[in-house]
Amino acid sequence: MAKGLNRKEIGDKIHFNSIIDKKFKHNRLSVNFVTPLSKEAASQNAVVPFILRKGCREYPDFTALNEKLSELYGATLSADVSKYSGYQVIEISIRGLDDRFALDGENITGECAALLASVVLDPKLDETGVFCKEDTDLEKQYIIDTIESLINEKRGYAISQCMQFMCEGEPVAVRRYGYAEDARKITPESAYEAYRNLLKTAAVEIIFTGSGSPAATEKVFIERFSGLPRNSFGYELVKLRAAAEKISEHTETMELSQSKLVMGMRTGLYENAKQLNAARVFAALFGGTPFSKLFLNVRERLSLCYYCAARFDVATKLLLVDSGIEFQNKQKAQDEIMAQLKAIQNGQFSDEELANTKLLVNNSIRATTDSLASIEGWYMAQILRGQNIAPVDDVKNIDAVTREDVIEAAKAVTLDTVYFLTGVTEERQGGYCSAD
Repeated sequence: MAKGLNRKEIGDKIHFNSIIDKKFKHNRLSVNFVTPLSKEAASQNAVVPFILRKGCREYPDFTALNEKLSELYGATLSADVSKYSGYQVIEISIRGLDDRFALDGENITGECAALLASVVLDPKLDETGVFCKEDTDLEKQYIIDTIESLINEKRGYAISQCMQFMCEGEPVAVRRYGYAEDARKITPESAYEAYRNLLKTAAVEIIFTGSGSPAATEKVFIERFSGLPRNSFGYELVKLRAAAEKISEHTETMELSQSKLVMGMRTGLYENAKQLNAARVFAALFGGTPFSKLFLNVRERLSLCYYCAARFDVATKLLLVDSGIEFQNKQKAQDEIMAQLKAIQNGQFSDEELANTKLLVNNSIRATTDSLASIEGWYMAQILRGQNIAPVDDVKNIDAVTREDVIEAAKAVTLDTVYFLTGVTEERQGGYCSAD
């Protein structure tokens, strides 16, 4: 079982974090640049990790880099971009076998750390001192394709659009990869400038997760990051409005057969962790389980939708209810969703429903310890919230939530934005629309 997060500052807003869990045979090491989300910089930042993973000065091409990874017992190098509240997280990671399982006692962990440090801090550059054009163009197209592919997954697209309208003008509305029109402006020079800016200004979270000793890894990064010019920021969670001031409605028409209804809700002002935990249980009881109010009533009893679920974002405190419906059921589904919210506010749920909901939430928490990546994700979220709560302790927090806590959490919820994606207008109702 994981022993919890050990955290140490090794430079200006540069932290080395380690979580040890002996049940794994591998170690995972990641370097995460945390920077405020902005429309202007999001796509330029997003391309950086994918260019970096192409190689470094010591291993400048695919063949040389993969030969080195093969020597390290098949270590894997990965890149990712994620979003947490109003922040963009740029990640480069490596996963390798722990030293205990090396055939000849090799220092696999230390070599993986050295390779990752080189990829992050000593990248392959062209003769002019910027990223190579071929690598930049390839990864630029990947970013554009990824952004444009969102529209092909209508459920995710509708949720994203609701967020755009609900949080317009706020950093949390910016998409993690940015926008296609901005991605098309990426050049080797602009991507390299974004990289240098991340090195200088982003908070850096280095995370070691696995069964081995992090000591050698920590030493590598202390040495490699020392002397790096820094002017970094201290991050705080972005605070959004606690309650809706009015309900805004937006309808978008597209070629699809199943309409998508997304209702964005604000969930109040949290003064302590107890209230936040109550909101998590409320959201699951409302629409986060196969026996939730929304599933059993809106979908099963009344057959108003194909699916109906509630998603609570702990970082932003926003609750999104999304459903797939027929055009003509839009108002009925919307009214019934609000009726189920009212039912919870009035305490119309059994002790058994509450107990089963908490059980499912806790099972989900326990599942975060099943892989190195999910453990890292758990503690990265803790770091960004300024906390250090282990999954086993969070289970106790959920168990402590009472009926009264859930009712109070429900009463704080207000409807802010209604987004409707449909292939049918009133004039076209009954006509043919192609499948989504």
